[in-house]
Amino acid sequence: MNADPDRRKRAETRLGRTVRATLATAVATSSRHRERHRQTNWLRDVILGGQDGLVNILGIILGVIAGGGSNTVLIAAGFAAAITESISMGAVGYTSSVSQRDYYQAERAREAAEIDAVPEAERQEIRAIYATKGFSGELLERVVDTITANRDSWPVETSAILRSAFVITVATLIGHLIPLLPFVWLARTPALVLAIVLSALVLFGVGVYSAVTLVGDWRKSGLKMLVIGLGAAGVGFLIGNLFHAAGA
Repeated sequence: MNADPDRRKRAETRLGRTVRATLATAVATSSRHRERHRQTNWLRDVILGGQDGLVNILGIILGVIAGGGSNTVLIAAGFAAAITESISMGAVGYTSSVSQRDYYQAERAREAAEIDAVPEAERQEIRAIYATKGFSGELLERVVDTITANRDSWPVETSAILRSAFVITVATLIGHLIPLLPFVWLARTPALVLAIVLSALVLFGVGVYSAVTLVGDWRKSGLKMLVIGLGAAGVGFLIGNLFHAAGA
């Protein structure tokens, strides 16, 4: 007579331990997870804007020099590119974020319509997903009930869109200014040397920071970013040489 209650008590104890462990882990890691997510977004925006701006302007500088352009042409072209491309990159960041938000909203609306039309099929789909993650029995049903009951409160992040566009714009502008400013104050040769050195250091540093913040070997990540960035900028030098050789 006491066997069944004892087994039920032991089962409830295991269930309780599972729920408590899951909740404790979620509470302990939720704030850290949100912080890492924000850092990742910032890092993505900074790399997207900063690397693009730095590599593009360095390519323009090398192209103008290889093509025989004067310092006036170099600085004028550089600042024109810095301003226009910074605004353009910010606009691209904004529109891509809006598109991502709209896609999410469309998917959420589609899922809501499917739940309203065939609620049991959607419940079964959610049940199958969480069953593969190890949930079963009463705990699995509670998870399914919670998810389907709270579907109207699924979050849609919109506040970060303008912030992302602003960060990309500023990062792109800074990326442009790093190799460009030496030409405002120095003669062409030392300015070129300083521009390449600064660009190489920044590219390597971005790769290192990306690896340390996310995942990967910092040396490989830094060298990869350096090689890709300077290699892309070197294309501008080759194009400038071709025009100069052709007498254009």
